Amino acid sequence: MMAAHQPEPADTRRNDRRGVATRARDVFHAFEHLVGGLSTALLALAALVWLAVAGLTCVIGVGLLLLPAVPRVVRSVAERERDRLSRWGPEIVRLGPAPAGARAALADPAVRRELCWILAHGTLGLFLGVAGLTMVLNAVQNITYPLWWRALPAEDPTPTLVFWDVRDDAGAMAVAILGVGMAVCFLVLGTGMARLQAWPGRRLLAPTADVDLSLRIAELSATRAAALDAHAAELRRIERSLHDGAQNRLVAVTVMLGAARRALARDRPDAEDMLERAQETAEQALAELRTVVRGILPPVLADRGLAGALAGLAANCGVPCRVDVDALGRCPASIEATAYFVTAEALTNISRHSRARHATVTVRREGDRLSLRIEDDGVGGADERHGSGLTGIRSRVEAHDGRLTLTSPPGGPTTLEVELSCGS
Repeated sequence: MMAAHQPEPADTRRNDRRGVATRARDVFHAFEHLVGGLSTALLALAALVWLAVAGLTCVIGVGLLLLPAVPRVVRSVAERERDRLSRWGPEIVRLGPAPAGARAALADPAVRRELCWILAHGTLGLFLGVAGLTMVLNAVQNITYPLWWRALPAEDPTPTLVFWDVRDDAGAMAVAILGVGMAVCFLVLGTGMARLQAWPGRRLLAPTADVDLSLRIAELSATRAAALDAHAAELRRIERSLHDGAQNRLVAVTVMLGAARRALARDRPDAEDMLERAQETAEQALAELRTVVRGILPPVLADRGLAGALAGLAANCGVPCRVDVDALGRCPASIEATAYFVTAEALTNISRHSRARHATVTVRREGDRLSLRIEDDGVGGADERHGSGLTGIRSRVEAHDGRLTLTSPPGGPTTLEVELSCGS
């Protein structure tokens, strides 16, 4: 009977490091979510105050002038939260402009749900955001307190949230221990706080079944049109490549072979040179045909999988590029091809335009979602409207019902994030 395979120590250490890195990433994302939720919670609180002022001043007539703007304010704040939640999880479809007029808005179920969300997020969401931010800032302050407490004024050598006076190193270390406790509390509670803060939005801002169906039909119609346009553009590119490259070279081969045949019939000494040129031209035509085939579906995807294919792209990139691919398994061929071509186009843009020193390609799969993140430390300023190939990338991604997010402020860095549905 064969003994069970025991994991190697190196594999165990690698798995432990990966687990720690995953946990650290989750905690950092929870902090990001809480801070982002705090910003929309402040907007929700402002909308709540606007609504209260409009309601209270209706008795003197002034509120009647403010009421028509209330649905637009509420919808604007709710749309910001929909965008935020869509970036951090399943997409919540935007609803567009709110109905005109207070009476029509109140008759709309979506607006009523948004009013309930304003109340919940402007109170509970605000509290959770402030609590999370305060916990982290105070943890950092208290943990580092022994390093700088002596620089504080002698009459007030005590940080916030500490109820004793600090007069010596032992007191400062007690503050640091308190900070460690606060950090542990956030490690334990942070992810749950972020989920609780997002729960009202995911519950109340998602469209109802009938609205979601109509919006989904419109979205699918748009993505279908984009897919057809992308397919037509791809066919034109293939036709142009075949017509301008391989076809012309094959015509030249035919002409050369005919001339060589006639030269051989006349026993001319240059017949061998003609045959050699025809062979070279035929080899060039074959190389161009291989290039066209690789442009349709790269064979490297079938041979080495997505991870190996992306490693090959990184190796050929003009900028030092690191590839970080988690255990993916195999995705549908069309999804792998899309991820491959998106990465190829993005790395080409980085090499040509970014003036970057480093680039990173990160690929993760969570359930039925494949996430692709491409970053560089270049000059930034990438814009889809200026013909940098990003429009084609977006069309290819949206054809698979995916989502693309580009962040590229002037001065950099540039981050391209793509999410694709790859099946469970």
